Amino acid sequence: MKYYKKSIVLLIVTSIYSASFAQGNFEKMGKQAWINGDYKNAIVQLEKADNTDPNNANVLKMLGYSYFQSGDFENSISAYSRLITIKPADYSAYYYRGKARLNIANSPKESLNQMRENFYLSAIKDFTKAIEINGEEDIQILQNRGLAYKDYAIYKSYKIKKNTEKVACVALFNNSISDFQKVLTMQPLRKDIIGWVDYVKAQVTSLK
Repeated sequence: MKYYKKSIVLLIVTSIYSASFAQGNFEKMGKQAWINGDYKNAIVQLEKADNTDPNNANVLKMLGYSYFQSGDFENSISAYSRLITIKPADYSAYYYRGKARLNIANSPKESLNQMRENFYLSAIKDFTKAIEINGEEDIQILQNRGLAYKDYAIYKSYKIKKNTEKVACVALFNNSISDFQKVLTMQPLRKDIIGWVDYVKAQVTSLK
């Protein structure tokens, strides 16, 4: 009887060790592929690691980024959403989830076309949360929120039927300008940002 119990314990320990070793090996191979920029292979390995340990924040972070770089924005959003539940103070998770949502909003699949507005709003919310965590000195986040405001305002401008809708649209454009101008206070020679400010101001003028 004692021998039987020892065998069961040994089997359990061996199984746990094997699973842990496999998970670690998948993560290691996935990380190496991720470092090398081989995101398709990274996804294959990291998905295996994720199946073994679904609460591994490091795996989810690399997996979300690999999906993003591979253009699989829906799965990227899912991975980053899970990461946020584990590490709610990880500003980069909000930033890349926001970028993924913005990409879907700007180039939606037919099945997601009716959800474009929600993706724009969610992207802006994600960028705002990232700024809240990391501060307004992060130029990349400010720039992307400015772009999100701009793209959402353009989308809304095609649907204007009432004066109140025009006012709301102008407010979005002004939010975009505000973010771009904050970028320019830190990088005043950014010609691309200057160009975006001029473009958005022209859009505002066209609505008046």
